[in-house]
Amino acid sequence: MIADGVFHTAPILIGVDGGGSKTLALVATLEGQVVGRGMAGPSNYHAVGLEAATTALETAIRSALEDAGQEACAPTGALCLGLAGMGRPEDCAAFEGWVTERFPNTPVRMVTDAQLVLAAGTPKGWGIALISGTGSLAYGETPDGHNARAGGWGYLLGDEGSGYAIGLAALRAVARAADGRGPQTALTSSVLAHWKLSQPQNLVQYVYASQRDIGRAEIAALAPLVEAAVEASILEASILEDVCARAIIRQAGQELALALKAVAQQLGFAGFTGAIPCALAGSVLVQGRRVNAALLESAAEMGLALDPVTLVAEPALGALKLAKSAFDR
Repeated sequence: MIADGVFHTAPILIGVDGGGSKTLALVATLEGQVVGRGMAGPSNYHAVGLEAATTALETAIRSALEDAGQEACAPTGALCLGLAGMGRPEDCAAFEGWVTERFPNTPVRMVTDAQLVLAAGTPKGWGIALISGTGSLAYGETPDGHNARAGGWGYLLGDEGSGYAIGLAALRAVARAADGRGPQTALTSSVLAHWKLSQPQNLVQYVYASQRDIGRAEIAALAPLVEAAVEASILEASILEDVCARAIIRQAGQELALALKAVAQQLGFAGFTGAIPCALAGSVLVQGRRVNAALLESAAEMGLALDPVTLVAEPALGALKLAKSAFDR
């Protein structure tokens, strides 16, 4: 904490990372020292609506200011909102009213969550960022500022390689095993235990029951079970490897590598003479060792030279970098 009378009167930076599962706000000095953190629920307005998204942003920012010992009206040097679903001009326009009212006369940058990852995880702010959490998205920039993206179509149209896609694939594997349409898998016991169910048939009521709303995040939370099934089969040197879990992980890695390749081709990185800096974020890639390995293996097979490859556990630090650049303009 900075002494009273020093930080309280100085401009501050606010960086926000808002996704489909949670929102994190950081407060920092102009020198980049993080002095406050605040958490709230999801702020992807395509998923939760604009009112819920702005409420989450307000809650996270207020909590971060309080953590830093600041009033809600603390002098703001600049703000960066990095939000999932913020890929089009109309997305930024949706938040303009709230931003203008909440932060008048303040430099504000509104970018995608992937831009935060690129800023936080590449040496010079260019290369390709890949996110795989509840959803998935690849985003890249060239050294001269051209950008491209792939994925980010949402769970109905895309999000291949995401936690949701992996979790859904696990549920389908359990259903196929129960019917005898597919091989038996350790995912059956782990999924049932995770949701405290006694038999696969209980999944129908659990998933479809009208009195409860099973969200995408709850299905995405099954992804670590697939990782664990693969790890267990390796550690136990099982004679019958869990082909279902391995296939799900392999497919996720291939799909994420395809997104990287699509961005590389759009930006002219295909045939690039040097290596492409790559930043990885999202729980599936940061915490999922097997998906990460499957991704890098598939990327190498596709001819992508990625280096350095950096895991970004806290993309909100990239938001602070972009807020500082807005302040310096």
